Amino acid sequence: MLEAMVAVAVMGIMVAVGVPRMNDWVQASKAGAAAEFYAEGIKLARAQAVGNNSSSRFLLIENPANGQMDWQVDICFPTPALPCSDESGVWSSTATVAGGDPDGAGGFKSVWRSGAALPASTVQAQSFTPVGATDIYFTSLGWVNTTIAERVTRITLAPAPAKAGAFPTSALAISLAGMVTKCDPNALAHDSRGCPP
Repeated sequence: MLEAMVAVAVMGIMVAVGVPRMNDWVQASKAGAAAEFYAEGIKLARAQAVGNNSSSRFLLIENPANGQMDWQVDICFPTPALPCSDESGVWSSTATVAGGDPDGAGGFKSVWRSGAALPASTVQAQSFTPVGATDIYFTSLGWVNTTIAERVTRITLAPAPAKAGAFPTSALAISLAGMVTKCDPNALAHDSRGCPP
């Protein structure tokens, strides 16, 4: 009987210590998955621009269910008379192909992914640099088009204030060449894991 009580006490201590750590580990895994979620969209937008010899864009749209961001990738085929920008061009949608798509009705339709499965904004806070930026436009060479709108240069994923310290802050940096890299915004100045300035 005494041995059983000791075993139960030891298991109780292990559970008391392990459950909060397990919760932190789950939140860190979800934050890592969120980084991959956004990196996938940015990579897809760049690949579509290069693969279709077109312009493309990566758009962030707020998900009303959990306060996080959905994303959508559209393409557009520019003409001298109608360039593709945030204000002009015949962009694809999830229901229709872009105007001038050489593949006609069988061409690329926009891809939309919901952020509903991401941790709620009360658990994970997202910020976009510069503040208020919600899109990235790509040229047909896969480079970021810096002449259109204010572009997202970094997506930072951190614990919400109520969950401070639950998992480390991470970020995605987007270069002018359209490449996405994961970085540590809190790294020291000369640390190779740090985010570009």
